[in-house]
Amino acid sequence: MTKRDVIRMVLEGRTPPYVPWQFGFTQEAAEKLKAHYGSLEPVLAGNHLLGLGSGIFPSVDLGNGCVRDPFGVVWDRTQDKDIGMVKGQVLPEPSLAGYAFPEPANPKIFGKMQDAIDRDEGERFRVFSVGFSLFERAWTLRGMEPLMMDFIENPDFAHQLLGAIADFQIAQIRKALTYDIDAVYFGDDWGSQRGLIMGPDLWREFIRPELARMFRVVKEAGKAVSLHSCGDVDELFDDLIDLGLNAFNPFQPEVMDVDLLMKRYRGRLTFQGGLSTQRILPYGTPDDVRRESRRLLALGRAGSYIFAPAHAVEGDVPVENMIAFMEEAQAQA
Repeated sequence: MTKRDVIRMVLEGRTPPYVPWQFGFTQEAAEKLKAHYGSLEPVLAGNHLLGLGSGIFPSVDLGNGCVRDPFGVVWDRTQDKDIGMVKGQVLPEPSLAGYAFPEPANPKIFGKMQDAIDRDEGERFRVFSVGFSLFERAWTLRGMEPLMMDFIENPDFAHQLLGAIADFQIAQIRKALTYDIDAVYFGDDWGSQRGLIMGPDLWREFIRPELARMFRVVKEAGKAVSLHSCGDVDELFDDLIDLGLNAFNPFQPEVMDVDLLMKRYRGRLTFQGGLSTQRILPYGTPDDVRRESRRLLALGRAGSYIFAPAHAVEGDVPVENMIAFMEEAQAQA
């Protein structure tokens, strides 16, 4: 049985032979692991998902720690080297006049995709990533505060902007679906530590309709839909299942009752994550990490769960703690 088969079992709500896992690391954490192992290959070789495409578009280096993505957004990466902070405002007015979206079938996204699929030889579950898929792309172009104001003061423009972004993403997804993939992974953060950034009513008015259009393209192709959305967003799970969502990540234990939700939605929604990157991984001992990892793995044995840290592991996590959760996952396979 391949790792691809195990993930399919999990997504279908069946009991897998073991709990599959997926580990991701920020640049700083990856450097720590490279220094320890000499290579990241032994770390990533066990992953069950083959990431394809790019959650973050390739960018042009502007110097001084800044880059510009194909949408025209400038990112300052002097502090956060993985994504960065937005500088300036591409859309200073509530209008798309004069703005042109980039080419969806970007060769830097798709150029090496078939090679990656061929090298994997069908071993892992193939997931095409669509980063900044809707709300995040909108606020990076418009600015967070102006976009939130647009929801109230310029709703027609907000609908137009989100619709145009969804059109772009759908074109990219249709290109991805010409390859032998298994799922499309959408990245779009909606939550804070205390609930939705925009609240449920505005989410349902502005975000849900465009999300439905994007998900529909994937589902009609017979592929799975996966979503990454940070923060306290569990009030949307029933909406998302209704739209066709199959898997949710990062499943943050600081803002969600992991045990309760895993039991409540088993068979209807697969969770990926659950291992605290805010508390246990950076501040716990290796024994703490092992204990929590074993607990999550035990909860996930009945299915609908992919073991993982709640987010990409940050550079403040000791190597010993990284090794601890990886060893626990590998020991039960």
